[in-house]
Amino acid sequence: MNKIYPLLVLLLTSGVLCAGNPDRQGEAGAAQLLMNPWAPSAGLHSLNTSSVMGVEAMRINPAGLSRASGTNVMLGYANYLSGSDISMQAIGVSSSLKGGGAIGISLHSLSFGDVPVTTTNIPEGTGANLDLAFLNIGLTYSYTFEQKVSVGVTLRGVSEGTSDVSAFGFAIDAGIQYITGEADEFKFGVSLRNVGSRMRYAGQGLATTSENPDPRSDYALTFNQRAVGFEMPSILNIGASYDFLTASEALRDHRVTVMGNFTANSFSRDQLGGAAEYAFREQFVARVGYRTDVDTDELTEAPLYEGLSAGASVRVPFSKADRSKMVSFDYAFRSTRIYGGTHNVGLSLAL
Repeated sequence: MNKIYPLLVLLLTSGVLCAGNPDRQGEAGAAQLLMNPWAPSAGLHSLNTSSVMGVEAMRINPAGLSRASGTNVMLGYANYLSGSDISMQAIGVSSSLKGGGAIGISLHSLSFGDVPVTTTNIPEGTGANLDLAFLNIGLTYSYTFEQKVSVGVTLRGVSEGTSDVSAFGFAIDAGIQYITGEADEFKFGVSLRNVGSRMRYAGQGLATTSENPDPRSDYALTFNQRAVGFEMPSILNIGASYDFLTASEALRDHRVTVMGNFTANSFSRDQLGGAAEYAFREQFVARVGYRTDVDTDELTEAPLYEGLSAGASVRVPFSKADRSKMVSFDYAFRSTRIYGGTHNVGLSLAL
């Protein structure tokens, strides 16, 4: 029962905090928290809430961090909406601890290319570019109980802004995973993400200069504008997966995993999706996924992603005796309604 209580608390809390609401679409900020820089899970459209492990778990379900043994290092790069000059960069490190625990840290940033500075007097551009800085850093702890139930929590700092105006806030992610079956083939996971403080922009960039209303004064006054605060894009993920493992001696190196996931968004329509992953000796992995919005209609904005995703990984072990220590090269593509889709590439080390 002690293992079930955290799951019940998480489900009850998530039911209060997350309920898909298309009427609030566009009201949340910090959209970077919804972007996935990791290629393996991006190829599955981030639908692997129940089976994700290692560094990637810090973005999807922190409970999966302790499912990976040893030390894991992961680098991720994404060409977000190919043709828009927006890119994502990420690095994450995790390490298992004695007794079933694990700790990890991840850093995710966005680059927007060259964005010219324009003003009211010089609308064609001053010749300078905006210094945009969007990044978030997360610290995660996860613990696994008897290899069946794992829980995890991430504390994340979120920062975004320019040289003269910025916003900062804190967010918390929490999750749980449950694994059962003779070969641990069935997995179930729940994660609640991006629950945090309201963010508000402030800085010198919001100050304006105006004439002094007092005719006896010959100096101008500077007024500070108060920006409206905004909430973070809280979401709830509920997912399950099943591994089909071949029992034949000749086919024992094959694995096929099917998974389904439901996402409740606080500031947009809910989403439902499914994915499949094929692995040969856990050295070559191919993935495909499909995700769609629930209750779509013509009155609300169409989703950015058209639904399809795909990816692959090539894992090279450092030795034949121990395949758990390896280097992995990853790629993923997600089709988008505008621009040329999102491309993810990654490099990971398992030590």
